[in-house]
Amino acid sequence: MSKNTRIALIFGGFVTAVAAAFYPIFVHPLTHREDYRAVQRVNRAGINQADVQPVGMKVWSDPFKPEK
Repeated sequence: MSKNTRIALIFGGFVTAVAAAFYPIFVHPLTHREDYRAVQRVNRAGINQADVQPVGMKVWSDPFKPEK
């Protein structure tokens, strides 16, 4: 195997490993938004946002909620 082929395989393997690591972090949540919204709806039921926020901080909002 030539030196260039070996370097290309190492670089390609590194790129593949990075892509495989980022898929469940970025791609899956963006392609399955409704699943994450349903989970958040269940987890946040009965929570008063003002009660769980530190004093003086803005009340958190749902990042998946569509803008009006």
